[in-house]
Amino acid sequence: MGHFFETHFSELITKLNQLSKVPAREAIIQLSVEAPALPLLSWLAAQQQFPKIYWHGRDRDEDVAAIGACKSFFFEDQVDDNALAKIYQQQRNKTSQQDIRYYGGLAFDRTVECWPEFGRAHFVLPRIELRRHGNKLRILVNLNFEDTDPQQEIQAALSAIAQVQKPKPLSPPHKMTLMGRSDLPHYERWEELVNQVTQEKFNRTTPKVVLSRHTQIDVSDDIDPWTVLACWQGRNPNSFQFGFQFSPERAFISCSPERLYLRRQQELFTEALAGTTVRGLNPEEDTLLAQALLDDIKNSHENQLVRKHIVDVLTPLSQYIGADEQPKIFKLNHIQHLHRSIRAQLQPGVSDFELLRALHPTPAVGGLPREAALNFIRQREGYARGWYAGACGYFNRNESEFSVAIRSALIEPRRINLFAGAGIVAGSDPLAEWQELENKLATVLAILIDF
Repeated sequence: MGHFFETHFSELITKLNQLSKVPAREAIIQLSVEAPALPLLSWLAAQQQFPKIYWHGRDRDEDVAAIGACKSFFFEDQVDDNALAKIYQQQRNKTSQQDIRYYGGLAFDRTVECWPEFGRAHFVLPRIELRRHGNKLRILVNLNFEDTDPQQEIQAALSAIAQVQKPKPLSPPHKMTLMGRSDLPHYERWEELVNQVTQEKFNRTTPKVVLSRHTQIDVSDDIDPWTVLACWQGRNPNSFQFGFQFSPERAFISCSPERLYLRRQQELFTEALAGTTVRGLNPEEDTLLAQALLDDIKNSHENQLVRKHIVDVLTPLSQYIGADEQPKIFKLNHIQHLHRSIRAQLQPGVSDFELLRALHPTPAVGGLPREAALNFIRQREGYARGWYAGACGYFNRNESEFSVAIRSALIEPRRINLFAGAGIVAGSDPLAEWQELENKLATVLAILIDF
């Protein structure tokens, strides 16, 4: 386990042994100790217990690495949101501890087949969690005494601690040889789809559809998802960064600029992120491009549509709602977006599942009106999005946070699946939108492959 952890984990082992002498008062118990910080991604990469989870919120100095599961909710087949809400509410009532978090995600479209072991929805209460705040670290161990023999559960936690590996430096990123690439839909089909969406008759009833593409890249070697995520994080620090690996075969990682929502008690923060251009080669050009984006009628119309939709769906759930009148510019490594902040004071009793149902999938990844756009995507796009453009994050009693999983990759043995989408509205040009997809993949491709 390495010297660093021995002292801190031995404290936890002591606490677990004490716990085995007294009957548990609650169904879910969390034990914690403080420790000095260490790089969480290199710790996580060294671990051999699954699932492996990494989470880093966009605007804060906290990141989390977690392994194992003492409770998981996995829905391979269609799942009704009301059933999910009920399960989560029941689960929440099993403990009074404020710090319990369930990490996981929901697929983009929960009515269609999804990726193996990710399913339509998959949430985990981890066995061991490391949460870093600045230069402080908390090591947490979660125990689930419901439907388990308490001694066995404590043994399971002790055994998970015994298997913790000490962190080792991440394998340095090396460029892979590209063995093959395929795009789904391919360009000719993409052109057809964009032309269908921009036809006046279609556009009158469905003003926006977000079309996306699955780019499959075969490479010469296996890829360490955590190394890729660490490099990506370095290039887009002002994004959400997260990863879910439920088995050695597949890892889903994302470096997403987009927040679905952050809820603190009854206060809700969300945003309209839509409208894109590239970054400039120098500050002057960058500023000119940003200004052109702000002045561009198509892009500001797209952002305004998204803002209006979010305000409309949140109004019945809120006592108060306010949104930026004017969009601002949100800059990433290769591209810049239009962004409006939206804040709401929720009505008492509004649950996270009501928020997920209202907000997900957003018009920034689905379209408007939602059902018509989703139907078009379901029938025409030609591949299953899985968790791409889904909602990933965590539930907690006092504070829950979800990101929209755009700029994401599904990593499999010797293969990386990349995804990118573009909002198609009246006047969209197929070639320009295809180029936008390329721009959105530029950062992650540059990490993986030499062009």
